[in-house]
Amino acid sequence: MKHPLILASSSPFRQSLLQKFNLPFSTFSPNIDETALPNETSEQLVMRLSEGKARAACNHFDQGLAIGSDQVAVFNGQILGKPHNKENALKQLALFSGQTVTFLTGLCVYDIASNKAKTLIEPFEVVFRTLTKAQIDAYCDAEQPYNCAGSFKSEGLGICLFEKLNGDDPNSLIGLPLIKLSQLLAEFNLDILAEQPKLTN
Repeated sequence: MKHPLILASSSPFRQSLLQKFNLPFSTFSPNIDETALPNETSEQLVMRLSEGKARAACNHFDQGLAIGSDQVAVFNGQILGKPHNKENALKQLALFSGQTVTFLTGLCVYDIASNKAKTLIEPFEVVFRTLTKAQIDAYCDAEQPYNCAGSFKSEGLGICLFEKLNGDDPNSLIGLPLIKLSQLLAEFNLDILAEQPKLTN
């Protein structure tokens, strides 16, 4: 493959998503500070962090197309971080009950050799069911989503929290918008379909 793919993430969920492209890729953990800057908007934050993660690839690789992604949940204009514990997760999910939460996923493809990066944002809306305290408590105990923005795992039991989803690509909710990613890679002359290995009989 002319352009080796590199995923700037240690997330097993993002790795699983990228495997759908059926192409080999390397991974590394970018280890960057994800703290928001003063007066930084949610859009600016995910753009900056996704590009920062992708650009960190040059510390580990000499060439390739590095993929960086970052996600935040936004509710009533406020950026919602990861809950980190059950108490915070219970509060977040109680707040979301019957409400709509917007997820913004930043996506960056960075060409190490040319030092060029292309970055975009993919929005996705989640409409939550009206949830009881018992339902929220049972969900938190079952899945312990304490390291997930929004306090749920949509790729797992979290799907039962929702009334409906609004967006172009459900993969973006898990953390990697594959439709937009394939388009960005094409701008760097990597055609996912053209690169597919041929099956031998």
